[in-house]
Amino acid sequence: RLQEFVTVLVRDPRTQKEDSWHSYIDYEIFIHTNSMCFTRKTSCVRRRFREFVWLRQRLQSNAVLIQLPELPSKTPFFNMNNPHHVDHRRQGLQEFLEKILQDALLLSDSRLHLFLQTQLSPEDMEACVSGQTKYSVADAIHKFASLNRRFPIEEEERKKGKNDVDSDSESSSSRLGPSDDSIACGCKASPASEEP
Repeated sequence: RLQEFVTVLVRDPRTQKEDSWHSYIDYEIFIHTNSMCFTRKTSCVRRRFREFVWLRQRLQSNAVLIQLPELPSKTPFFNMNNPHHVDHRRQGLQEFLEKILQDALLLSDSRLHLFLQTQLSPEDMEACVSGQTKYSVADAIHKFASLNRRFPIEEEERKKGKNDVDSDSESSSSRLGPSDDSIACGCKASPASEEP
């Protein structure tokens, strides 16, 4: 049996303009894994610091007995134009995710998967997890993967499973999480054949 692994990279900080006065930095989160916990084996999303803060709060409220790792401190002197500050924060965010992904209980939290594998906002992630959306967690992750075409292997898998992914009508299996075939096709690709 192959050893399970989860590789997470936080990289490529970019400044985004919110409006004429406010900017923020977001970071690309790249996941590459063979873990059965993950719906997709490779994914790439962009998240900003305040979304990490939200994630940590949600995970902590669900796993009261676990001491979650800290995020890099929110310093009043953080300077977006200072590459050292930005890289220090990027490293801290990566270490935070690496520690979280080693904990089986935290890995079972759907919010973590939506955070890492979709571009949903915190409000939408919360709604999805509490069953207030037409789509399930697995649906959201598949939908995002189908929009994000950077991974040719994922694209082939999507074509094979096209019928169940693209339909907007709710299937009876969508409440039960990923269907068996999505799990099977997620594990087919050997880690060596995928390029990050």
